Amino acid sequence: MSEASAPKPGKDGLAKFLIGLVLVLAVLAVGALGAAYGGYKWLEARFEAPGPSAEDTVVLLPRGAGLIRIARQLEEEGVIGDRRIFRIAVTLDNGDRALQAGEYEIPAGASMARIYELLRTGQTVQHSVTFAEGLTSAMIVATLNETEVLTGEIAEVPAEGTLLPETYLVTRGTPRQEVIDRMAAAQDELLDRLWPSRAEDLPFETREEAIVLASVVEKETGVASERPEVAAVFVNRLRRGMRLESDPTIIYGISRGEPLGRGLRRSEIDNAQNAWNTYQIPRLPPTPIANPGRESIAAVLNPADSDALFFVADGTGGHVFAETYAEHQRNVARWRRIERQRRDGR
Repeated sequence: MSEASAPKPGKDGLAKFLIGLVLVLAVLAVGALGAAYGGYKWLEARFEAPGPSAEDTVVLLPRGAGLIRIARQLEEEGVIGDRRIFRIAVTLDNGDRALQAGEYEIPAGASMARIYELLRTGQTVQHSVTFAEGLTSAMIVATLNETEVLTGEIAEVPAEGTLLPETYLVTRGTPRQEVIDRMAAAQDELLDRLWPSRAEDLPFETREEAIVLASVVEKETGVASERPEVAAVFVNRLRRGMRLESDPTIIYGISRGEPLGRGLRRSEIDNAQNAWNTYQIPRLPPTPIANPGRESIAAVLNPADSDALFFVADGTGGHVFAETYAEHQRNVARWRRIERQRRDGR
């Protein structure tokens, strides 16, 4: 047969060929998509499956660590089973730069998805640092220096009475100076809130003087409920031009707030050279004698409605109050009897 007489493919044949090709490609694409979807579901299942740890585990991730290092550390510390799955899943979520350094407590059996959420949102372990009311600034600095989860040095011991003692939450590696700054800011915020609603006709004019008196109240009683009454006694005495006659002020002048370890001597009470000796000076001491807590500050700004001018220990940890000196003397005599009975073992 000659070339001139050979049959040529018609338009119908070409169309069938193209349709077939498209069908083949479509089948291959669907297969690839199915395989990819199946792979994604497998990865998702592994990422959300329970982890290998049998107990809660504390993990400390260093600053500057990237995804590769973090995944390796998590696997080495036994909280994830496959670092590659963790890396792939985090990368697919664009979270490789969102992981935060710090100290984490990984719950027993936590999935990689749960661990990723902890690291992405920075849910680090919180440590509490507690400061008792009435500590001096030097004592607070000493406590911070002994707290091992903190870092760095404190620039200088803050002025007495400028810090608010309470419980503060910190993360491992928090600078010690940052805690000092938080304590000072907390006291400023408290005064900003309480100062405008203070009682009228108080015998002091500045917030600094309020803190001085609050520190005296703080050192005179550890019973929160009677702080407004103690504050009222000192406010009443200042209004009348009377001396505060507070033993803790003398002790502060002698030891700068450190425990004296003994009772006051008569010579120390009579010592007019001690600038904090409120048995000798008819005014507030020159500085606070400690860092007062919230209740003492609030009590000084709004003391109890009382005419009491005296108080003495009652033998139960609290105090008994009196408006007259004669009544006070009877209360003192009662306290002396209690002291003698305790010494005699009765």
